Amino acid sequence: MAKYKTHLFILLAGLMAMGVVAVTSRYFGEMKAARQALDALGSQVIETECGPIEYARAGEGYPLLAVHGALGGFDAGLMVAQPAIAAGYQVISISRFGYLRSPLPENAGVDGQAEAFACLLDELEIRQAAVLAVSGGATSAIRFTARYPQRVSALILLSPAAPGDVQVAPPPEAALTLMRSDFVYWAMLTYLKPVMQRMIGVPQGFVLTPQTDAEVKEILAATLPSSQRMDGFYLDNFGVTPDFYAEISESSPYSVYTIKTPVLVIHALDDPLAAPENVRGLAEKFPRARLYEVPDGGHLLLGHSEEMWSQMMHFLRSHAAVASGSRQLGESEDRDGR
Repeated sequence: MAKYKTHLFILLAGLMAMGVVAVTSRYFGEMKAARQALDALGSQVIETECGPIEYARAGEGYPLLAVHGALGGFDAGLMVAQPAIAAGYQVISISRFGYLRSPLPENAGVDGQAEAFACLLDELEIRQAAVLAVSGGATSAIRFTARYPQRVSALILLSPAAPGDVQVAPPPEAALTLMRSDFVYWAMLTYLKPVMQRMIGVPQGFVLTPQTDAEVKEILAATLPSSQRMDGFYLDNFGVTPDFYAEISESSPYSVYTIKTPVLVIHALDDPLAAPENVRGLAEKFPRARLYEVPDGGHLLLGHSEEMWSQMMHFLRSHAAVASGSRQLGESEDRDGR
């Protein structure tokens, strides 16, 4: 009996060791693939008056500044803006403060980020661009448009983080601490898929088709490595609340009420992260906004890509001419586009 127990123990220990080796091997393989995928996108870090900023540039034509959401980076901006590149726009995709190779400066607030957008366009000699902002990127994109109105020809907000009466709780701070570990975050992606899907805005009970399931997997995979995104993710969730609510205050100098730029807002009625009531209220406060709602699809607007891009292309064609190309900064123009 003792000999049987010894053999059983050795067998179980061997199986556990094999399991550890298999998991570790898979982790290192997938992390290597994630880093290689990032490198292949060809981003660069440029020195500006606002400090170093990471960005990638793709396509030719009228410039479109892509502003990613929480847990993103320049790669996420490129991913969402791919149809614009195919349609003849030049996409400039930025990594916001604390994401990938854009450091977190001391003035890492909404105003500082808006100024960083202007600094990047200055260095690229682009006077005016359309702006496409997703989710948590909407806050700084709105501030940029309010502060530098002559530099934004059109503003598109997809599933924008929107202040309002409905409170959406951020992730627990303890969870963000754990997610700073690439291994822990990878294990959550691999073995807690339903939890991670809800975290990025897939509604509970939403039935994924093979196509939307592949889309969700691609988006989740693109959040690796998490260790290079957590400073920005923490800032998005806990560092911009006062500025966030100032956007809908009529007394704020940079309120949405002051923005005369054409705005297109697209969101889903079952979005669990950007409350539809808040998004609708935000859209109503812009002087020149059009709201386009889809019935389902959650925060990622799953199943509505073709419809969404049809609306966006029509909007861009109306307010940002493809043929005009990037407009250069003249010697007499300052950062505000005057």
